[in-house]
Amino acid sequence: MDNNDILIRTRYALDLKNREMIEIFKLGGITVKPEDMPKMLTKSLEKDEEVPADYDQIKVNNKTLEGFFNGLITHKRGPMPKKEGQAAPVQEKQDHMNNMVLKKLKVACQLTAEEMLNVLDDGGIAVSKGELGAIMRKPGHRNYKECGDNFTRKFLKGLSVRYRG
Repeated sequence: MDNNDILIRTRYALDLKNREMIEIFKLGGITVKPEDMPKMLTKSLEKDEEVPADYDQIKVNNKTLEGFFNGLITHKRGPMPKKEGQAAPVQEKQDHMNNMVLKKLKVACQLTAEEMLNVLDDGGIAVSKGELGAIMRKPGHRNYKECGDNFTRKFLKGLSVRYRG
């Protein structure tokens, strides 16, 4: 699953409009022109698929996707209050985008571990609390587990069921 697909599925699951998406990107520090939004929401072609004449896609890189999810958190929960003398949060390098997606969606949607398990169940996958905890850990932790594409796909499907009915 590539970043464009994650963005498309998140947009559908949370029922976001193009102008909301542009505002969310702006909150995350990414400038997106209105005419570029549909190009970012174009599904990638398979390797052996023929390219249509009207195909126009902008590939979403990791930095852009992370900016979107940071903006989504701000959009859903409001800006973080600044504390006097507090340094800006250090952004960690994300190697595993699926883990980042789940963590940021958990924060943005204010989901508890139980609610996340219910969302995953709605998406068609049964997961234990321990497995979910392993995915939510920091990379490098001895119990850290990398989140696969299928897991992320099922989570986004479960969010669709939850928010769209």
